[in-house]
Amino acid sequence: MCLVPSPCIHLVTRDAAACGQLALLARSLPAGFRAWPDADSFLAAFDREATGALLVDIADAGPELALLGRLGLMGIDLPVIVLARDATVELCRRAFKAGAQEFLPLPAAEGSLPEVLRKAVGQHVLERQRQQRSRHARSLYTRLSEREREVLGLVVAGLTNKEIARALVVSPRTVEVHRSRLAEKLETDSLAQLVRQYADLVDEDVCRPDLVCGQAWGAPLAITARRPV
Repeated sequence: MCLVPSPCIHLVTRDAAACGQLALLARSLPAGFRAWPDADSFLAAFDREATGALLVDIADAGPELALLGRLGLMGIDLPVIVLARDATVELCRRAFKAGAQEFLPLPAAEGSLPEVLRKAVGQHVLERQRQQRSRHARSLYTRLSEREREVLGLVVAGLTNKEIARALVVSPRTVEVHRSRLAEKLETDSLAQLVRQYADLVDEDVCRPDLVCGQAWGAPLAITARRPV
């Protein structure tokens, strides 16, 4: 599985003096830093797989807020922190409505900016890691055979090997073999990891229209084809 790219903090600003000042604050964090003179140059070069955060320095009436709408249309999920030197309630409202995660009036909030950035970048990296693990798990899950998915579903449901064997009309030894193959194919080392990573995918398969699986008073029913209505 590929590693999440190292995070980078991006700053879009028309103010060269502000760029230097904000760069010093951003560079105090363990992340890269890049400054852009306008939205077009940032969007043209940005890698959608990148992690980090985006600082948008708002001037005047806030025409830079249009960038936030473009991010959503392009599928860019960087957390956005809006910086405003002439902050007003209306500008704050517009920033959050456009999708900003934070709105900081400058220079008053410069002291809190490093912590705000640290939190935003950390959350973005964790979310990207979660998405990556989810995609990887789904890729592995699609390689399972129909029988392996049945066994996995019953394992996730909390049934023992003997209960699974009775439900599928096979021997407990056969169930053990299936479970061993599941652990290998799904790259899991424990039952807890198996449940944590694959329970949601099992739930997606549970409501398949061609299968019925039930359990009556602790005695699981064999999976059978649904009779046509």
